[in-house]
Amino acid sequence: MQPPPPLTTLLDTATAHVRTIPGFYVRSRPHGFAAHVCASPQNLCQVRQLTSTELLAQGMKADTVDSAQLVLSELVGNSVRAYGDHVPLVVEVYVTSHGVAVNVHDPDPSALPRRRATPLDSAEAETGRGLGLVDLLAPGWHVRRSAIGKQVRCRLPAEPGWN
Repeated sequence: MQPPPPLTTLLDTATAHVRTIPGFYVRSRPHGFAAHVCASPQNLCQVRQLTSTELLAQGMKADTVDSAQLVLSELVGNSVRAYGDHVPLVVEVYVTSHGVAVNVHDPDPSALPRRRATPLDSAEAETGRGLGLVDLLAPGWHVRRSAIGKQVRCRLPAEPGWN
């Protein structure tokens, strides 16, 4: 089994086709990336694909990749519901010695995400389960105010394929 390619090579290959998309800028960071995006369905799709590519290259298992993509989608979706389409976001995904970090920054420090009392197994509910799913996949997630608004910080437990 060959080690994954260097991150900068992987990031350049994975993002070569998205560098020309308006409202989408990616920069590498150790064991992952930071994407500066204007929220849109197209940009969310690109960030989800980049998440998969990066995490698989870092040796993460497919179920961890799926969980990271779901957490990312829920957090971006919450920002879009709160602030509207094309809200500027910074999405960070990277592998740590404790698992996978998924952080989403948005521009409003005062609007904090709130868990709803909607049961996860509700057959009638159409919304309100997202943060419950995040609770299950990334226990202990938290929010902190940042220089650009606020940051929702999540850590998905996982064993990285590197030391």
